[in-house]
Amino acid sequence: MFRDKNKEEKRFDEKLVQNYQHGLIYILVDRKTGVNYMHVWNTQGSGLTPLLDENGKVIVDPIDGSE
Repeated sequence: MFRDKNKEEKRFDEKLVQNYQHGLIYILVDRKTGVNYMHVWNTQGSGLTPLLDENGKVIVDPIDGSE
């Protein structure tokens, strides 16, 4: 019920961070599911969406089984 925040591991890893015009693009990977997300941030706002391949399927990275 109560979690020790000092022992909590990160849920997301940054796979890529790139400057784009007046903002940033992040590619994040969910460490529990392997799903890749694109987070775009600029001075006007931000957005988050899963990354899709050329067939419209969600891009999923293999997960390290040691967790």
